[in-house]
Amino acid sequence: MERFLRILGEWALSMLRKMGHIFLFLLNSIYFIFIPPFKFKVLLRQIRFFGNKSLVVILLTGAFAGMVLAIQLYYTLRKFGSDALLGPAIALTLIRELGPVLSALMVTGRAGSALTAEIGIMSITEQIDALTAMALNPIRYLIVPNIVAAMMVFPLLAAIFDLTGIYSGYIIAVNLLGMSEGTYFAQIETFVEMADIRQGFYKSLSFGVIVSWICCYKGYHTVYGAEGVSRSTTEAVVMSSVSILIWDYFLGSVFL
Repeated sequence: MERFLRILGEWALSMLRKMGHIFLFLLNSIYFIFIPPFKFKVLLRQIRFFGNKSLVVILLTGAFAGMVLAIQLYYTLRKFGSDALLGPAIALTLIRELGPVLSALMVTGRAGSALTAEIGIMSITEQIDALTAMALNPIRYLIVPNIVAAMMVFPLLAAIFDLTGIYSGYIIAVNLLGMSEGTYFAQIETFVEMADIRQGFYKSLSFGVIVSWICCYKGYHTVYGAEGVSRSTTEAVVMSSVSILIWDYFLGSVFL
């Protein structure tokens, strides 16, 4: 029993040290955001990396998410005689929950994994050490632009996801389910409030920080060659996805 408690304690202390190290990495990155000079060219490149290259995935996912919601919610609402509320049901579901969460998960799978692998390869090939030798701060050059770019891009991608889902739900509701064109959008205007939009914005903004932070950390501390890059990429995607869902629950509880 004593050995089991010792092992459990060592594991708990190891996890606390690791969590503290990850958190200090974030604080250090945030600190350098406000310290000039800022790498604007790198920032623009990372905005394109996170945003433009993820746009097709976001459009496809948002379109089919809206279609599925329209079909499923229509048959649920019809049982209660509330099928006229299909529009706001789709809009609120996308704006408050599915838009920020699914767009963040899609960007994590597409851009987050690539970001981890890119920084991980730089780590194992000693390119990060070379930046230090040239008097370039690796945090300012590699990490800060990614975090700032993710904070700028994630809310925009979530908004595109929401609009795509709402309009694809409209197409299904009107052309397939026979709803009135005016009813769909009129009910959305009635029930969707600015507080709902703000909630979705805050979620997507925080998801951008979480994804860029975890992926950069895992890539920055990659070791053991190609195997290490593979392990870091897998851990970054899994950890980011789980963190998104956990943080979404806590934010949902706060904004409830």
